[in-house]
Amino acid sequence: MTVYGYARVSTATQELEVQIQQLEKNGASVIYQEKFTGTKTNRPELNELLNVLQEGDTLMVCKLDRIARSATQGSELVKELIAKGIKVHILNMGLLDNTPASKLIRNIFFAFAEFERDMIVERTQEGKAIAKQNPNYREGRKPKYTKERLETALKMLENHSYNQVSEKTGISKSTLIRAVKKRAE
Repeated sequence: MTVYGYARVSTATQELEVQIQQLEKNGASVIYQEKFTGTKTNRPELNELLNVLQEGDTLMVCKLDRIARSATQGSELVKELIAKGIKVHILNMGLLDNTPASKLIRNIFFAFAEFERDMIVERTQEGKAIAKQNPNYREGRKPKYTKERLETALKMLENHSYNQVSEKTGISKSTLIRAVKKRAE
């Protein structure tokens, strides 16, 4: 009978440390962790943990939305685990079991988690729509150099090789080649 913890954050820039500390403080002896979006159902560490869990074990997470983001997916997962004799301990909710009250609370929390995720997606799309109204909008990562720096690099190509210009300006050879082709169009 092992208490397994599961910690997850959605992006590589977020930190797992707070979740790990909470899980350890509450008795998790083995902690699986990953930086993986909750919108994906195939999360490698969670899948491995689910394969390890046995009857009598406990799965502990800090919040319900760490193991699932949709109400349906989360409710099904928790129901399957409880049916296998695995306890599910959500630190901000308590121990979940198969009582009607526990089922109701579970479904309400999953519905709110799904609603929150949908609202984040909607706000992101609205922000992109507003940004796209700007004629200088360019989707993707911002360039590491200014237009002036690129122009200087292109002028340098008149007397230097791509490799030399790349080395002196820090602008990659492939970027310089694309800029030359674009200028020729």
